[in-house]
Amino acid sequence: MGTAASPAFDAETLRRAVEGNPNTLLSLYADDAEVRVVDRDTQPSRPRVLHGRDEISAMLDDVYSRDMTHRLEECVVQGDRAAFTESCEYADGVRVLSESMLRLRDGKITEQTLIQAWDEG
Repeated sequence: MGTAASPAFDAETLRRAVEGNPNTLLSLYADDAEVRVVDRDTQPSRPRVLHGRDEISAMLDDVYSRDMTHRLEECVVQGDRAAFTESCEYADGVRVLSESMLRLRDGKITEQTLIQAWDEG
């Protein structure tokens, strides 16, 4: 008798989701997921913390409603951890770069730390 394998986190699904399907991206998060965002406005001592898929969905709706492109540059998956680099560009040429570290459970994201920086000037 074989044992059932737990669902695996799929980097290619992440790529397709990041590059244009926020509904698929949301489906990669566990119901109780937490996202911690660090950037110039929400610095490490006071990060923005999103709890659960409803709050994460609101953030994704905001981000994907903007006139910009998203590209998954790299993704590494190892056991219950993953990390990826995403680059974005607004229609006016402003660029954003983000790095994310993920904790996974049963193939779903349970924790994400997102650090982002963008062009200023």
